[in-house]
Amino acid sequence: MDSVDLQVLRTSVAWLDEGHRVILATIVETWGSSPRPAGAMLAIRDDGLVAGSVSGGCVEDDLILRIRDKSLAIEKPEIATYGISKDEATRYGLPCGGKLELVLEPVGDKRSLTELLKRVDRHELTARTLDMQSGQVTLQPANRADNTLSFDRKRLTTVHGPRWRLLVIGAGQLSQYLAQMAQALDYSVTVCDPREEYADTWNVQGTVLERGMPDDVVLAMNLDSHCAVVAVTHDPKLDDLALMEALKSPAFYVGALGSRLNSQKRHERLVMFDLSEAELSRLHGPIGLNIGSKTPPEIAVSILAEMTAVRHGVDLDKVGIRETGDGSEGNQQVCVIAQTA
Repeated sequence: MDSVDLQVLRTSVAWLDEGHRVILATIVETWGSSPRPAGAMLAIRDDGLVAGSVSGGCVEDDLILRIRDKSLAIEKPEIATYGISKDEATRYGLPCGGKLELVLEPVGDKRSLTELLKRVDRHELTARTLDMQSGQVTLQPANRADNTLSFDRKRLTTVHGPRWRLLVIGAGQLSQYLAQMAQALDYSVTVCDPREEYADTWNVQGTVLERGMPDDVVLAMNLDSHCAVVAVTHDPKLDDLALMEALKSPAFYVGALGSRLNSQKRHERLVMFDLSEAELSRLHGPIGLNIGSKTPPEIAVSILAEMTAVRHGVDLDKVGIRETGDGSEGNQQVCVIAQTA
């Protein structure tokens, strides 16, 4: 499952292959409240079809109208601003006081987009720079410390590819949903399972399968602050050593599936390793937010919701933590009521 911006780019290439003209709209700055963040993308075809979004719909409607009445027949990149006044903000569906600025780019040559997608498919983080005067595009390697977007009104640079990495320990059914959904959130997903009965049936496209011992894989990945580790095997021989190494790393999130009782037993086992109390306190378990999840897809949503909250610095005490039943993937019992802010 592609991330949102990759879906926009792939659709743009497909439309260009069909002989259509395409304009790519990218939010470069927002003021006040805005439905979509800077970097959000929208592709508009010459007959008004769209892919992606840059607002709640009204900005898209205006761009579609301008495409169809030929008033947006631009030949080089230009800047468009929406929501300057309170009346305009209301007209375009922006919250009161909201304002956003877009770069509108006519895509005449699909080669750079095709090359960009090839690099992303190879899990290469890539910066795409658009020259506002000439419309020329250049590609170059990027790293996870780079800003996702920079714009000085002369050049627009956007970073594409998986900015985040997720290691899932265990290749069971839950992991399949977790891996698919995580890719849509810009994670490069590695799944580790030395058990043949699980690894041999793994078939989630776009992920990397490792058959080594999980603790060795954790060390080999050289985890950084853009990494998350989730253990879902319920097997201490596989989970515990990997969690120990992950908790010593800068990974922003380390979690393990299981009930409160199982999580307590896991904590007692990990205490016996060379881990400080601060390192142990970083372990999330029971894992996931309390959304009433019971099925593997619902549990995957709850885990990714918690990862997203941690990634954005949200106070988890205000959203509630999910309690699991016996720790099995298909038997989740919710015992904690979500709190309100």
